[in-house]
Order: sequence, then structure tokens, then C-alpha cells
Amino acid sequence: MRLRSDVPGLSTAQVRKILAGMPPVGTYRVVVKPLRYRTRPHLSAWTSFEDEEIVLQLPEPFFAFEEMIPYAAKRQPGKVIRFRWLMENVTFSTPRQILRFLYLHEWMHWYLRVRLGKKAQAETACDRFALRNYRRRVITPADADAALSRRT
Repeated sequence: MRLRSDVPGLSTAQVRKILAGMPPVGTYRVVVKPLRYRTRPHLSAWTSFEDEEIVLQLPEPFFAFEEMIPYAAKRQPGKVIRFRWLMENVTFSTPRQILRFLYLHEWMHWYLRVRLGKKAQAETACDRFALRNYRRRVITPADADAALSRRT
């Protein structure tokens, strides 16, 4: 896996160790950058398909924080089409948890577009995949296929 870390105090070797056991992204480069925030830390990452690059942003300075993660939407009964978001509140207490969660989320975008040839904008499927797996040691594409279905 091609890696680069622009975060002071976090070497490329440390990032490689953090992301050990994650599924590979082919020829794409993974870049870790600092995230400067104004009021509170939050999650931020993106995949550039043109540049073949996945960028993960690590909040600096780092403090443990909570984030609401939407993992599915449930249709509300009635004539008007309305949805209720199903969400889970997650506490990120270490930079390792953040990097693994963001990597898996962005990896799922890559997997959907590059491997499966689908649109890469399935945010709830990507969140569901990352939420289910970011604490696990080894993740495979079979886990991604399981996340595409909402079954638990």
C-alpha cells in the first residue's frame, strides 16, 4: 500500500501499522493530513478517483469526541415518501480508531466504483461497513459485500 503522512509526529511506518489488516486499494495512494478545526473535532476524508488518492484527515489537536454515524434509512409509512435515519453514536478515543474508520469508509467508495463498477455515493452503505469493521483486525471484500445488505 502506498502511504504518506503529513501529520507531525505520525510517521508513514506508524500509519502502515495502524492500517494493517485493511483491504488494499490497488494503485491508489493513501495520504494522512492534519484536520484543523474551529470548535470541535469531526470526521473528514475523501477519495479522488482522478488522482487515484484517498485522503484521511486526523483532527489536530486530537481530543476524544463523539460522532453520530447514519448507517441506514427506514421508510416512514404514508403517502408522502419520508425516511427516518437510523444512527449510532460512536466515541472516537484514539487516532487509530479514526484512521481505521475513515479508511474503511473511503475504501468502500473505492470498492463500489472501481471493483463493482457502481456509483460510489452510497454513504449509508459505506458508513455501515466502516461502523461494523473498524475495530476488527482483518477485513476482507466479503465483509464489504455483507455491508451492502442491511441485514445485521
